[in-house]
Amino acid sequence: QVRLAESGGGSVQAGGSLRLSCAASGHFRITHCMGWFRQAPGKEREGVAAIDDDGRTSYLDSVKGRFTISEDSAKNTLYLQMNDLKPEDSAIYYCVAESLPFGARPSGGVCNGIKQYWGQGTQVTVSS
Repeated sequence: QVRLAESGGGSVQAGGSLRLSCAASGHFRITHCMGWFRQAPGKEREGVAAIDDDGRTSYLDSVKGRFTISEDSAKNTLYLQMNDLKPEDSAIYYCVAESLPFGARPSGGVCNGIKQYWGQGTQVTVSS
């Protein structure tokens, strides 16, 4: 019923840019926050960026100043603009939709909510 579909991944050289998209379809019961996670081989999944319904954003320290999260509500699409990419940014990137408990807000690159839906992921590879 609800589907999150990521796109925009690919292979770039260090210093390059990519823009990831996450198209949402279906009926969301409650969604207050959207975010991007990534997982590299042999590493745990980590939150990269998040944005709530009030437009508040949060980023992982290592991507601050390089990545920008945004959303187009009319298109039901979430974006992640990634500039000055580094080899350590290589990972599968996933988008997530979360509901936020009262008083919760994004921090540290994550929504801090209850995860409702995940996308299937899109591969980003950055070569040196």
